[in-house]
Amino acid sequence: MQDRGCRGLRRSRNHAYSLLHALPQDSTLSPVGPTRTHRKSWDVDWDVHCLTFSTFQRQAFFLGKRTPPWFLASLALARERSPFHLFAYVVMPEHVHLVLQPLPGVPMRRVLWQIKRPMTASVLSWVRRYAPTFLPRMTDKHPGGKVVYRFWQRGGGHDRNLRSVGDVYEKIRYVHENPVRRGLIERAEDWLWSSAAEWITGKKGPVIIDWDAMPEPQVR
Repeated sequence: MQDRGCRGLRRSRNHAYSLLHALPQDSTLSPVGPTRTHRKSWDVDWDVHCLTFSTFQRQAFFLGKRTPPWFLASLALARERSPFHLFAYVVMPEHVHLVLQPLPGVPMRRVLWQIKRPMTASVLSWVRRYAPTFLPRMTDKHPGGKVVYRFWQRGGGHDRNLRSVGDVYEKIRYVHENPVRRGLIERAEDWLWSSAAEWITGKKGPVIIDWDAMPEPQVR
């Protein structure tokens, strides 16, 4: 284990994909590294993070074809405003998985704010204008009487630091296989709101993967 974590350059997409499938099969997110339901930051330069966050009360807000593109647009814009390398993503009906690497000096809380806050604002603006009867599903009433409209579940979700190359590739595989395990599709590359197709077929997805920054096994 080196202090620089998973810093390194991947030489080709095909090499990364072959490495992904050469690793032992493991469909679980085992708690080997730091994990929190109410997210706590471990901002370590060059660490890759596996993030999971859910919609408010785990409602299927991502069903249909409107909200997933909104989220992916928010994800692409966040990469410009709080720079990070994006390695994998999937948008499920009620949650999102991301595998990304913040650039040095960019705290994870800032990355998450840039990803999640614009999404909430976009959805709330649209609902108020076109579907006000949907507002009760986003309503979070606090004991003191304060009312907040939420798209995302309270707390930051799960955030795990990945400090080995094998762990990074295992989580990428886990992310891509989510729709298959749920029985939503038969092949990971057929899920529209995922980076699986870009990994498997080379077809560019809605948000481009940072291939040149993919971690490589270190030669000893």
